Amino acid sequence: MNLIVDEGNTNIKMAVFNGRTLIWQQKLEPEDFPEEVKKVFKKYTAIEFAIVSSVGSFNKKFIAVLSVFAEVHMLSHASKIPFKNSYATPSTLGMDRIALATAAFYHNPDANTLVIDAGTCITYDVVNDYGEYLGGAISPGLRMRYTALHRQTSKLPWLEPDDFIDIIGNSTEACIHSGVINGICNEIDGVIAQYKSRFEDLTVILTGGDTQILSKRLKNTIFAHSNFLLEGLNYLLDYNKR
Repeated sequence: MNLIVDEGNTNIKMAVFNGRTLIWQQKLEPEDFPEEVKKVFKKYTAIEFAIVSSVGSFNKKFIAVLSVFAEVHMLSHASKIPFKNSYATPSTLGMDRIALATAAFYHNPDANTLVIDAGTCITYDVVNDYGEYLGGAISPGLRMRYTALHRQTSKLPWLEPDDFIDIIGNSTEACIHSGVINGICNEIDGVIAQYKSRFEDLTVILTGGDTQILSKRLKNTIFAHSNFLLEGLNYLLDYNKR
């Protein structure tokens, strides 16, 4: 069994894989990590290996706790990857994007794949039919846009994302929801259209925390896959055991 630890911008996700099958996952606050790790290893005693992916600098004490129970691989730019990386600045490529490209490489071999991760930021990553990672784009995510409207104006309120329907807002709050949600959806649809004009038979996968809000609003055909990044990390852990 493998333990996957993914530290994002806001929280930590843990998952347990038995081979290629995801059997457990949990989202938690960083301060709860040491105690939750102990619980996981007590419940899943067959875990032998763990991988840690972090968008920042993972707490060394957390790695020490993990190392008591399993052999830990800290994902880095020195890790082995199964695809050809043609990114111009590979040392700046985020660990999350490496994991997403890996998942695309394994899930859709010999085909063009665009992965859209709708999280704190929205990232676009493309792997072509030669198994080559080309890069993509980064833009502000859903909550980042709500926060920017509130913090960079004097009167606009901070709002939680809402399942807004009408494009025409008839109140300030409705206008914010319309601008943010419809704006993101039009952005994503536009980006997909640009990629489709360049790549034939393009498969588009949408993942990340805001998948549920956005997927039903997009005009393009997509495959929603909420655990795509976790699966990519599981593939990378197995790949780096060799």
